[in-house]
Amino acid sequence: MSAEATNPATPGPVVPTAARRKARPRIDLRRLGRAALLGNAARGKLPDAIGHVAEAHRAHYPDADLEPLRRAYVLAESSHRGQMRKSGEPYITHPLAVTLILAELGAETTTLTASLLHDTVEDTDVTLDQVREQFGEEVRYLVDGVTKLEKVDYGAAAEPETFRKMLVATGSDVRVMSIKLADRLHNMRTLGVMRPEKQERIAKVTRDVLIPLAERLGVQALKTELEDLVFAILHPEEYAHTRELIAENAARADDPLAVISDEVRGVLREADIPAEVLIRPRHFVSVHRVSRKRGELRGADFGRLLVLVNEDADCYAVLGELHTCLTPVVSEFKDFIAVPKFNLYQSLHTAVARADGQVAEVLIRTHQMHKVAEAGVVALGNPYAPAADVPGSEAPADGERADPTRPGWLSRLLDWQKAAPDADTFWSTLREDLAQDREITVFRPDGGTLGLPEGATCVDAAYAQYGEDAHACIGARVNGRLATLSTVLKDGDTVQLLMGQDPASEPSREWLEHAHTPAARIAIQRWLATHPDSTEEPHAPVAVPTRPIPEPQAPTPRTASAMVVDRPDATVRLAGCCTPVPPDEVTGFAVRGGVVTVHRVACASVAHMKGTGRPETAVSWGDSTACRVTLVAESFGRPHLLADLTEAMAQEGAEIVSATVEPPSQQRVRHTYTVELPDAAHLPALMRAMRNVAGVYDVDRAQHQ
Repeated sequence: MSAEATNPATPGPVVPTAARRKARPRIDLRRLGRAALLGNAARGKLPDAIGHVAEAHRAHYPDADLEPLRRAYVLAESSHRGQMRKSGEPYITHPLAVTLILAELGAETTTLTASLLHDTVEDTDVTLDQVREQFGEEVRYLVDGVTKLEKVDYGAAAEPETFRKMLVATGSDVRVMSIKLADRLHNMRTLGVMRPEKQERIAKVTRDVLIPLAERLGVQALKTELEDLVFAILHPEEYAHTRELIAENAARADDPLAVISDEVRGVLREADIPAEVLIRPRHFVSVHRVSRKRGELRGADFGRLLVLVNEDADCYAVLGELHTCLTPVVSEFKDFIAVPKFNLYQSLHTAVARADGQVAEVLIRTHQMHKVAEAGVVALGNPYAPAADVPGSEAPADGERADPTRPGWLSRLLDWQKAAPDADTFWSTLREDLAQDREITVFRPDGGTLGLPEGATCVDAAYAQYGEDAHACIGARVNGRLATLSTVLKDGDTVQLLMGQDPASEPSREWLEHAHTPAARIAIQRWLATHPDSTEEPHAPVAVPTRPIPEPQAPTPRTASAMVVDRPDATVRLAGCCTPVPPDEVTGFAVRGGVVTVHRVACASVAHMKGTGRPETAVSWGDSTACRVTLVAESFGRPHLLADLTEAMAQEGAEIVSATVEPPSQQRVRHTYTVELPDAAHLPALMRAMRNVAGVYDVDRAQHQ
């Protein structure tokens, strides 16, 4: 199928001579339509009108049973008889053209059968029950999936609700969207008979919804032609300029891509690597993008080389030979075989340079990869057919259709669409979602993964993993380090979401600023809409202690009668900067008034005093086990956190001497507690109990500088 576009108001595109020689002969759909009206073929014989469909189908499935196609065509032709398209052609030419598009892409028989019937229920007296009786449940499901909802029932919401219905059906069978994309492509090809304003409206919906869906489903052959048709309608001047550039390049006497392709063939022939080397002209939109990026275009910019091989290993062998024998542009190398794109695409991308500075991009893939790159999900055949060699395998029961290979982006879309409160919200959110055309994968600590759009934050990850339970999320660790919920995630990050246990936990209004995915935004907006009177800042610490806490006070030097010091009659004080407790390794320094201050050896003050030449005094712990220590707790803010934390400390027998809680900063709160413990051996248990309080992510000994 050609990837070039035809502007409905202008002649067709300029195609290089070599490409014209290899192209399939164009099919005269007007002739096919007239043939369809001359009457059906003899019973059991394939009608002439679907001969081209049968030929294209047999090219992919040599043993296909064509009887369902014959019966579907007979029903479609008789049902649509007398109906005409706005172009003046018999209506049957439309389902024929849609089916031919899918047949050339490699769709299996069930899809083609449904494609021939895709407008019968919507535009004729044929019912879904009749379709099921004659063609089975699968065909009925596909036809129902692409049937529009009536405007008389839905009014202005008919179009968005039709798309919602279609996407839900696609969630169970991606072939629904394959038929819709082919249907839109043929309608776009024949859009020139419409009024300009209607052309523009349809083109914008195609740009915002259908093209992104084609990209996500990997159907590049449809996507590129749709892009060109939309380009011609919405940007006619730029389209005309691009057309001139392509025409000028086609008229050149020399073709640098042809020269480079010959060099590549020679390199691979010498290396004894069986390969097919083709020149792939860029489509109009691609040429336009390259011209905007690079300015003046050179001959090699109008296309790319495609190298097709038999095995995956051959792809890397080709790459090695090209980089050895030609001049590679290393920065252009990408490996989409080892790491496929989210839309099934696999290929090696590289580029080689000529002596004159022209650079040719090269795509390297197997024949199967190429089929999937062009046709995407259409090339997968029927994903629901039972495996022939698996005993006891069965097709899914009606109403229980489930695609285990359903892509993550589609699962997310289906999840959030359920929560969209109305058609307008769904329609606007769908366009925003589909505009995010790159996906990243982040890992959970348990080894699971989350697929998210590029630019997603920890807020998005929380709602992707927990749904509306993410309201209780209080923070995250990204790659083992504490991160705020606003942190933007990168492909390959490991994300641990920290969940609070308080049932009163609420999402913060500011989370909306960091929510990138529709699922997160809709969940937060729905909660806010149902709690309009909630004025308390969510996730801020609320001090509701369960026992009295003295007013915050600065730590004072403490006498340590349990210390043994190497200076008779000296008064020993434990330093407030590092609050040493048994069995810390300690050292002492004499200060004025015959006092020896005791520090932990690792204290920063020790290094400073030793650096100034102050002599150390030997000290050691005595028999007493009681101690006073200052602890610093880092936490995320949430209601009742202070009460829960002090309660946990009290249960461990800690007597709080003083406490300070700093104002929250980016949802983080810092607490400092000086406590008395009857036994220093209880300190690890105390710190462990504090860390176990929901929202507390770290507790450590104070280290004052």
